[in-house]
Amino acid sequence: MTTISTIERIDAHQHYWDPARGDYGWLTPSMTALYRAFGPADLAPLRASCGVARTVVVQAAPTVEETRWLLDLARNEPSIAGVVGWVPLDDPHVATLIAELAREPKLRGVRPMLQDLPDDDWIENADTARGVEALIAHDLAFDALVFTRHAHALATFLARNPALRVVIDHGAKPPIADGGESGYTAWSQAISRFARFPHVHCKLSGLATEAEPGWDDATLAPWVAHLLASFGPQRLMWGSDWPVLNLNGDYARWHASAQRLTQALSADERAAVFGGNAAAFYRLKTGLGDPPAG
Repeated sequence: MTTISTIERIDAHQHYWDPARGDYGWLTPSMTALYRAFGPADLAPLRASCGVARTVVVQAAPTVEETRWLLDLARNEPSIAGVVGWVPLDDPHVATLIAELAREPKLRGVRPMLQDLPDDDWIENADTARGVEALIAHDLAFDALVFTRHAHALATFLARNPALRVVIDHGAKPPIADGGESGYTAWSQAISRFARFPHVHCKLSGLATEAEPGWDDATLAPWVAHLLASFGPQRLMWGSDWPVLNLNGDYARWHASAQRLTQALSADERAAVFGGNAAAFYRLKTGLGDPPAG
């Protein structure tokens, strides 16, 4: 029987990259805090200081080559519990590609980087049926990287694919820095809409990046409260979004803030948010080599 003491802390969303690879179109030399290689050795002391045992590494380039690179990295790195890669989800041959990549046991999902696509309605209109069927067949998840403006299109996709496990990245990137009531209202309505689908989870991540410099617990509190109210502690999972987090915070600061902002939860609920939910959602292997129930 799993007890609170045996539930390991898992960072459900972080990145490794090397700009020298040449396929990170968004990552430019002007982004001085991010424009260098980041690997497991860089994250290890930060994880240790927060008691985080393992992580889910998420793609940062829309290429199959980067996905293979991450899987190669994960193969010999025990701290990587799983990889969320990228595939051309609307390619006619995507099922064959997914089947090939799924031979790597640490591939746990895919992410099409919806926020960067020129068409906000792509996920609603693209022919992704083959890709979705392959994801379901191989028990892989789908990460949705979206803003509020994608709400209608994503909701249509969610309704169409009830058997696909989906997680909303970064709480749908709320407009925290804008501070406007209309922005909060539109975002909160989108979150509530997503949460009505029982197969959808959400990541408590990326909020610091969306805030003004100098953010504190009070800055993030209403946004975290709505995520908790919408998804509950059973469908919310903490992630660092490191090293993107370095643009407006640091690992220990965000981890401590998230701990305080969820302190009203029970011990079981906190253990779920900070590890158990990620392990179950992504079907991560435990120390015994078996996936957890759920």
